[in-house]
Amino acid sequence: MSSKSGGAKRRTDDGRKVIADNRKARHNYSIGDVFEAGVELRGTEVKSLRANQASIAEAYAQVKDGEVMLINAFIPEYLQANKENHPPKRQRKLLLHNREIAKLWNAVQRQGMTLVPLKLYWNEKGRVKLEIGLAQGRKLADKREHEKEQTWNRDKARLLRDRG
Repeated sequence: MSSKSGGAKRRTDDGRKVIADNRKARHNYSIGDVFEAGVELRGTEVKSLRANQASIAEAYAQVKDGEVMLINAFIPEYLQANKENHPPKRQRKLLLHNREIAKLWNAVQRQGMTLVPLKLYWNEKGRVKLEIGLAQGRKLADKREHEKEQTWNRDKARLLRDRG
C-alpha cells in the first residue's frame, strides 16, 4: 500500500522524499498549526519505508501520559525479515519537545481539536519525519463552502493569467 502507484518517491521543493500523504485530511479538517515530529521506528519498519510502503490515511495521533502516540498507521511487514518482524498497525511514539506536547495536549483537551497526520517523509538527513496538524473537523456545509472557495480562486487565477 503506497501513497502513489508504482512506488516512485516524490520530492518536495525543499528536498524531502514523501513516503505517504494524507490528502483527505485537508478536505475533512481545517488545519491550524502544523508540527514536525520524529517517529520511533524498529529496523524492519525502516526497511519497509525505504521500499516506499506506508499509509497514514486512517491514522491519528493522541496524547497519552505526556507522550504523543501515532495510532492506526499502516507500515506493512518487511517480506525479507525473519521472526523479528513488526506488527503493521502498532502504536508508534512521536518525538516532540515538551513545550510542543503541552501545546497539543491543551488544544485537544480544551478546544476539542484533533491531531491529524498530514505527511510522512524522509528529511535531508535521511530520518523519517511526520507532519502532524492541529485540526478542527469540518461539517458538510463547511466542506462545500471550502470547495467553492477553492474553485473560485482557481478560476480567478486562470482569468488573471489569460488577461496578461
